[in-house]
Amino acid sequence: MRKTGHMRWYMLSLVTLGTILCYLTRNTISAAAPTLQSDLHITTQQYSYIIATFSACYTIAQPIAGYVLDTLGTKAGYAVFGVLWGVFCIGASFATGWKGLALFRGLGGFAESAMIPAGLKSVTEWFPDSERSVAVGYFNVGSSIGAVIAPPMVAWAIFTQNWRLAFIIVGCASILWGIGWLLVYKRPAHCKTLSTEEYRFITGGQPEKIRVEKVRIGQLLRQRKFWGIALPRFLAEPAWGTFNAWIPMFMAHAYGFNLKDIAMFAWIPMLFADMGCVIGGYLPGLFQKLFGVNIIVSRKLVVTLGAALMILPGTVGLFNNPMVAIALLCVGGFAHQSLSGALITLSSDMFDSGEVATANGFTGMAAWSASTLFALVVGALADTLGFSPLFAVLSVFDVVGAIVLWTLLKTPQEAPLVMQESQ
Repeated sequence: MRKTGHMRWYMLSLVTLGTILCYLTRNTISAAAPTLQSDLHITTQQYSYIIATFSACYTIAQPIAGYVLDTLGTKAGYAVFGVLWGVFCIGASFATGWKGLALFRGLGGFAESAMIPAGLKSVTEWFPDSERSVAVGYFNVGSSIGAVIAPPMVAWAIFTQNWRLAFIIVGCASILWGIGWLLVYKRPAHCKTLSTEEYRFITGGQPEKIRVEKVRIGQLLRQRKFWGIALPRFLAEPAWGTFNAWIPMFMAHAYGFNLKDIAMFAWIPMLFADMGCVIGGYLPGLFQKLFGVNIIVSRKLVVTLGAALMILPGTVGLFNNPMVAIALLCVGGFAHQSLSGALITLSSDMFDSGEVATANGFTGMAAWSASTLFALVVGALADTLGFSPLFAVLSVFDVVGAIVLWTLLKTPQEAPLVMQESQ
């Protein structure tokens, strides 16, 4: 495959950079949360309102972003959203209380909602089916890289000046990336530097599906395959929302971590999440070889494995050692990103390229609806009930999600438009 050329991987690196910056924007506030509580006198419940506002706006905007991307195209659509989330990130640096932070994080959630639909759409445009799960894994790894960078970067900003500096740095970088995306990104048919051999490899490995002239949202939402992906994402996403928004505060409340401790340890589970993104991308092909299953079943197996591993972080409340807690959260980060990548890729397997961003936008809306609600639950119960029972509930959600996936999602034999992945 390497002999065919590398342009598709260059384009993927640009997608991954956007994902890194998007999640760096998202995780800056969670890394700074203990400091924000002190400086702006924000309670745990008020912090949950900030997170819920972001999640709610992200939820509402998911299908809007998907529709805009399918209408304007990946190039122009993603550039607009990238610049906007950078502007709103800078705006958060001027907040003087939780309401101001909620306002700008809500606006940021609207803009950042384009990240996954745009990434998936670009992968659908640039990669054959045989490489699609790997490509999704690599662009999705940016979500964890952003979360890895955030704690030490925020700590550096606070020690150097204050937490506001971190928001300004990330916002400016995001604006520059959005401009760069507009200048660089092209679809394969319009990329002059793409070799004929690589173009044939990309298009030859993409199945002939029925092309839709216009996305019919009502028809989309009536399809069983849509709910077969949307419901498992609804059940899985609260775990990732909790990992991104609450780990620094959890470590501070449960184990007395200070800013230095958070900078040293809070990023480690996200490093394992990176591994989950990459390894999870290769697992479908491995399962196909080992068990002789088709591509849809192989992705279901990845989700099932991830759900089983998510049981371990659910036991975090049974241990008093913070290093054991970190280790269990590392397993959770790996598990969730493995299953999340498989669920996201299923949209590209099951839907036409002209509707994949819209479909993913609506499945993302389902996912972030759950994340919004769970953020409010954490804010209401964390100070009284504690974090540990909440992690246990997340494990149950993932197991139920895997069961729903196997129950509702049709196999390629039932959905003949999806081709089996070839090596």
